[in-house]
Amino acid sequence: MSVENSVLQRYSAGAQAPQAELCCPVDYDASLLAMLPQEIVEKDYGCGDPSRYVRQGDTVLDLGSGSGKICYMAAQLVGVQGRVIGVDMNDDMLALARKYQDDMAQKMGGERVHFVKGMIQDLALDLAAMDDYLVANPVLSSQQAMAMHQWQENQRKQQPLIADSSVDLVVSNCVLNLVKDQDKKQLVEEIFRVVKPGGRVAISDIVSDEAVPEHLKQNGELWSGCISGALQENDFLQAFKEAGFVAVKLDKWEAQPWQTVEEIEFRSVTITAVKPQDQACLDKGHAVIYRGPFSEVYDDEGHVFYRGQRMAVCERSYRLLTGDAYNGEFIGIEPAHNGEPVTWCAPAGTLRPAAESKGGMHQGGDTSCC
Repeated sequence: MSVENSVLQRYSAGAQAPQAELCCPVDYDASLLAMLPQEIVEKDYGCGDPSRYVRQGDTVLDLGSGSGKICYMAAQLVGVQGRVIGVDMNDDMLALARKYQDDMAQKMGGERVHFVKGMIQDLALDLAAMDDYLVANPVLSSQQAMAMHQWQENQRKQQPLIADSSVDLVVSNCVLNLVKDQDKKQLVEEIFRVVKPGGRVAISDIVSDEAVPEHLKQNGELWSGCISGALQENDFLQAFKEAGFVAVKLDKWEAQPWQTVEEIEFRSVTITAVKPQDQACLDKGHAVIYRGPFSEVYDDEGHVFYRGQRMAVCERSYRLLTGDAYNGEFIGIEPAHNGEPVTWCAPAGTLRPAAESKGGMHQGGDTSCC
């Protein structure tokens, strides 16, 4: 049985009756669960809570939205200006999530959640539209199969399910591991495609402490159970870095493994990352100071920061380093005078003389005095 079929069957069964073995213990915000129908809560299968990263006004995309629990939790957080899109390939799960859509819209004072049918490794292809195409155009020959592939390419380009750079936050709860290994690179690249410049990801998933051997990967029960498709923990982080994300962070790492199979530990983690702003790196005189405690650190773009030193950075890097992604690790010093850029981004490790940054506005400094 293929990976897709084993996953479809397992989660179709999970839409009919709760499957306790698919759940990791997770401490969700009880105030957000209070509004949700019990059936949605009981038939949700996850290993983390990416809803904690949602901000007011966000457009949120939930990959593998299942029963819709994370979507309906996120909808309470985005407020009236935000919206939430849930994408899933399983008709039974989509039916369950949509079953309560009108009721939830009434409780929240408006429709904020929309569920669509698609594969998370191909977020441009609208599977509901493909279903309609196949009803009208059954594939009974190789020529008809080629015509279908051409239709798919046209649909991706002309009416993508999720448009480029359209989402503030991509979340997912224990779903990336269900995708075939050969599709995982494309999956992360698709996440990068749909996130806006400056947008974020918060992905809860199962990872392994060692590489999973091939004989375990061939076990459909382990794969659909979120085990044998897990990436090794460092490979998981590296996949997001290679796709172009920065500030890639292992934000949560459960000390207690969820399961151990053949001495390989499988545990829940949540990673966060940011898509860089789409702007040129120009040196306008900004500086940052890394607080410590390490003597030096490097970011995902190869910049080095020496503890306590004023490091020259471009404006784009300055905004990122002094924003939420780095949790106050850097003190920012803006140029005293905003003139024309003097150069492209200064080489990594360039110091900013104090004389060039005196009088500039500070970000993240300590304003108290003894």
